[in-house]
Amino acid sequence: MTDVRRVCQSSHPSALQSLIALASICNDEKIEFGTIKSNSSDDDEKLIVEILVKTSNPFNNSQGEYSIRGLSGCARDICKRVPESCLWGENGSAGEDEGKLESWIESAVSTLGNVAYAISDDRVKDPQFASIVTKFADSIERHLLSTSNTFLVGDFANASDVVVCILLATASSRCKDVTICQETHRLVSTILNNPAIIKCCGKGIPEVPKLDENRKVELPKKDKPVEKPKDEGKKKKKKNASAPEEKKTDSVAPKQAAAVAPASNGDVPAYPDLDPSEQTDNPILSKLKSLSIPNSTYSHKLSHTVDELLSNVPLPPKQSHTKNLLLKDKKHGMFLVTTLPDADTGNTKNIGKLLNLEGKINLRFADGETLDKTLGAKPGCVGPMSILNDTENKVTLVLDERMMDLEAVHTHPLRNDASTSMKPSDLVKFCTEAGHEPVMIKIDSKSNAAPPAAAAAPKQQPEKGKNKPKQAKKDPSAPKTVNKDKKTAKKGDTLLALQWKKSENFPMWYSDVIVLSEMISYYDISGCYILRPWSFKIWELIQEWFNCQIRALDVDNTYFPLFVSQDRLEKEKDHVEGFAPEVAWVTKSGDGTLAKPIAVRPTSETIMYPAFSDWIKSHRDLPLKVNQWSNIVRWEFKDPTPFLRSREFLWQEGHTAHATYEESDVMVHQALDLYRAVYEDLLAVPVVKGFKTEKEKFAGGYQTTTVEAYIPMSGRAIQGATSHNLGKNFGEMFDIRFQNEAGESAIPWQTSWGLTTRTIGVMVMVHGDDQGLVLPPKISPLQCVIVPITSKKLPVEKSNPYCHEILKQLQAAGIRAKYDDREMYNPGWKYNHWEQKGVPIRLEVGPRDIDNNQVRMVVRYNSEKSDIAVDGIGPLLVDKLEAIQKAMFAKALEERDSHLAKITEWKDFVPNLEKNNLVLTPWIGGEHQDWEEWVKNKSREESLAVGEEEEATCATSVAAKTLCIPFDQPEMPEGTKCIASGEPATCWILWGRSY
Repeated sequence: MTDVRRVCQSSHPSALQSLIALASICNDEKIEFGTIKSNSSDDDEKLIVEILVKTSNPFNNSQGEYSIRGLSGCARDICKRVPESCLWGENGSAGEDEGKLESWIESAVSTLGNVAYAISDDRVKDPQFASIVTKFADSIERHLLSTSNTFLVGDFANASDVVVCILLATASSRCKDVTICQETHRLVSTILNNPAIIKCCGKGIPEVPKLDENRKVELPKKDKPVEKPKDEGKKKKKKNASAPEEKKTDSVAPKQAAAVAPASNGDVPAYPDLDPSEQTDNPILSKLKSLSIPNSTYSHKLSHTVDELLSNVPLPPKQSHTKNLLLKDKKHGMFLVTTLPDADTGNTKNIGKLLNLEGKINLRFADGETLDKTLGAKPGCVGPMSILNDTENKVTLVLDERMMDLEAVHTHPLRNDASTSMKPSDLVKFCTEAGHEPVMIKIDSKSNAAPPAAAAAPKQQPEKGKNKPKQAKKDPSAPKTVNKDKKTAKKGDTLLALQWKKSENFPMWYSDVIVLSEMISYYDISGCYILRPWSFKIWELIQEWFNCQIRALDVDNTYFPLFVSQDRLEKEKDHVEGFAPEVAWVTKSGDGTLAKPIAVRPTSETIMYPAFSDWIKSHRDLPLKVNQWSNIVRWEFKDPTPFLRSREFLWQEGHTAHATYEESDVMVHQALDLYRAVYEDLLAVPVVKGFKTEKEKFAGGYQTTTVEAYIPMSGRAIQGATSHNLGKNFGEMFDIRFQNEAGESAIPWQTSWGLTTRTIGVMVMVHGDDQGLVLPPKISPLQCVIVPITSKKLPVEKSNPYCHEILKQLQAAGIRAKYDDREMYNPGWKYNHWEQKGVPIRLEVGPRDIDNNQVRMVVRYNSEKSDIAVDGIGPLLVDKLEAIQKAMFAKALEERDSHLAKITEWKDFVPNLEKNNLVLTPWIGGEHQDWEEWVKNKSREESLAVGEEEEATCATSVAAKTLCIPFDQPEMPEGTKCIASGEPATCWILWGRSY
């Protein structure tokens, strides 16, 4: 008989607690638990968990040994050996939910594992670790609120609940001031107070984290909170020792009869009728009665979503429930859209097109307050007959014409524990009599595989021991479709993935991307952010390139103090007025008050130029060219946004002094060309170079040049960087004088030019997608990552030498590359992680690849996949990275140019803004600030008139502003008039809505 010895061990014994609990619940007495001795102090903060399996067969004297690594893998092994425990799903297989179950464990281990067990007691008190734990707890809260699940995956506790709750409680106990929200507290309490857990863990069980009843997590709008059903009655219990007994409720949902075959008259299944006493006060049912419309209203299990309704209340063929959406658009009004459940309603712009809405379409889902106020319905209780409560006719009713082919339509009568069935024609009659004749459109299903009636057919449960019934065969030629709106965790994915789509909620998508790609961490002072290593490395790569370029122009780096006295700051009137609202002042030192307040630099002209006065005495001291990399503080503004609008930001600022205007002008354009190159050559973002108008130029300066970028998703421009010719104004203020070659005293011409970390935000917004960052190769911290697909066929011992050799070749070719040999994460998790961080190329190495001396190459920006030979891989990838860089720029340029409109009449101005275009128009001249203000006010007025919404996060909101007078001027036909004044035009000027 083969002897099998299994030893579960960890570098930190306390990390075995959840596995001990699972083994106890499974009644697995054969597994042993032990400790891995660390080889060095460096291993102290590494969490290692593994099951070492040793086999011995006396029959043939064979012996074997292998290990199962990672907490998730160990949990899977323990649970699947005893499938009757149902800890890894029904009979040990969770089916579709297995990926979710495993992902919860992997996400918890990767996020909380080191905090809970490995990090030293001194370091774990750092507030950053408390923040990590809190954010993970909040992700659990959001998940529980947005589903009807009692536990993380379904309504019965499983291994993911045990592991996640113990990890969260342990990590919380080690950090300072960690609190959790209500639903998370309920889950953790349920698991940790379960008798089975208490019995096996005893005193070693961590305390439940403290509940903060006042703190609420913010849910994505499309994930409305799901109220936990209170009247579900008794559920069939599974044999699961860790699942707590369910409490009995006073209110028990009526017992449902099985769905029956449809009668010839289209009768509904035998669900119990709604109590007559509950029908009397229902306005919809009363109206149906007064109109003598035949209907049947029945009660059923509480159903918060369409998916729950389809599961709880199956219907016969040719009958269907409905999906109902209240959409609003500032310009076009509100629409109650009623469709079949399978309709593709995720693309609201497509619904707008089907309704033939003109101009810009911005249909958004109405919130609960609007639902209640307009239709008198709560979320989950809306139906087409809710239109009865729209007495002011603010809402247009839209019906899916596919419903007209059914025998019966079932809709909620303002409550989601009941439905009303009637003929489709009678539904139309009801709505028309209620004063809302419906608009009919056809909304296609998400998949063409099954007709609506089949989609609503009752679900059949397979008998024990028999296979599940086969699904209806799909047309082989029909393309496979994926519900991209559904947030599910596939096997290997992290549950901390993006919650928002770029096209649906751009601001929230942006916030998600920069946090989950590990670029930004939030700080406890509004408008101040932590640049994590991933984003700071991007900034360093820009710095390195820029330093090489300015050294070639004889510009030297320097550093000046952070503070400036009030006298110096206020010396130049126009300059200080431009920055006055944004200046932060230091007024106290310890307990004392400073005699004079000291400003924190909003810019450095007034800090540097007194020194220039000391350094410059003769024409031999010119030109003077210095640059500094520093931080800047500009305080007064609303709605801070990382990288784009922050109270403190990083930048470089160059300052030069020249004997003549011509020399200073050359310097201005040299600096601006460098900024163009940063955006176009490094970041793959196209920009427009030009002059700022008098109204928009730098305060106190002579002339300002700029590079302007465009963000396609928002249709807004954003100032990329500026280069200023300051003239002699600051020289006069700060007495900067030199003796020229003629022996005369003269004031030099000065320039200043600056580039900020805003560059990173612009790049993210232009290139990012629904998976996360998409980084141009030239500024990507890593240009290539190697991911081994380890398994029994490809153990680590075999993959390591192969991958290290590839890494060596890549690094020798000058490629920033990494071999991701972390064993606690599976390949799927790594794919998602590096895609989220935007690494341009991923190389996958599986057993077949080693056999064929190749790798699988996956390109981030277009998902292209190909197999390439390992021999000569370094030069090949150098060429590929260059091709990716060019392709990303070409794509961004094409999209930008498609939104450049050239017009000559005012009537075309606002309509083009509505199309998210930048607008090039003839102009009277950059000095005419009055007409510039007129365009700003007039465009705002007309935009609001057509339904645009003001946004506080943008400088001009719906109004247009001048971006620049482009250097590249189209030919001006004779007699062309200024678009605003009607006077002869002297130039073309670029307008747009701006950040």
